[in-house]
Amino acid sequence: MLIDTTAVYVLWLREMKRFLRAKSRVFGALAMPLFFLAFLGLGFRRMSIPGLPGGVGYVKFLVPGIVGMTMLFTSVMGGMSVLWDKEFGFLKEIMVAPVSRVSIVLGRIAGGTTTALIQGIMILGISMAAGFRVAGPASYPLAFVFLVLIATAFLGLGLIFASRMKDMQGFGIVMNFIIFPIFFLSGALYPLDNLPSWVRVLTYVDPLTYGVDGLRGALIRVSAMPVAFNLAVMAAISVLMVGLGAWFFERSENA
Repeated sequence: MLIDTTAVYVLWLREMKRFLRAKSRVFGALAMPLFFLAFLGLGFRRMSIPGLPGGVGYVKFLVPGIVGMTMLFTSVMGGMSVLWDKEFGFLKEIMVAPVSRVSIVLGRIAGGTTTALIQGIMILGISMAAGFRVAGPASYPLAFVFLVLIATAFLGLGLIFASRMKDMQGFGIVMNFIIFPIFFLSGALYPLDNLPSWVRVLTYVDPLTYGVDGLRGALIRVSAMPVAFNLAVMAAISVLMVGLGAWFFERSENA
């Protein structure tokens, strides 16, 4: 099925306007990562954390994890916009337009990815202003690729659940049960080697594990797994999640 680039652009532009007009949404999305970064970073910066690579302080280890956390929360909750549009009838209006469902999905994912990228880059910028330093200029394009992959993967996940649910309250409750295990199992806050072996097995089925580890490899040149491996896994997961999100969206009740 052909992709209507005009429809993709219009839906992307709509998400951008909604994002820029909702100042409280931007503040709320940034507040929790900043709290984590400030209080955990300040609280543990002088402590000896087992499992940290040599020469890497806790704040330096923490920043990529907090950036990954920002991408996770922002992207998954992007599915809320689908439920919002369902409730207020906008989804029915775009469904009767002469454009493919794939174009609609891609427009939503493009808009959600861009807003998540803006917030992730803002957190990284604030961290750098506070003293965090990347390994070198080549870190930026590689980190950007990981940010895009994390955003698209979890936007796809959010779209899957939003396509199957009917109310925003239920979506928020269900997603909290999913988001927090994904976040805490990813190693965003602590080295995975500190976890019990049976828990460490679960981290390998957590998509965010590869995103956070890849970000660390890109930004500070320290990672538990090869960066190329993390990149390949995240790319595969992103394609899978977007494909599943599009499939569920096409078969949703209002589609």
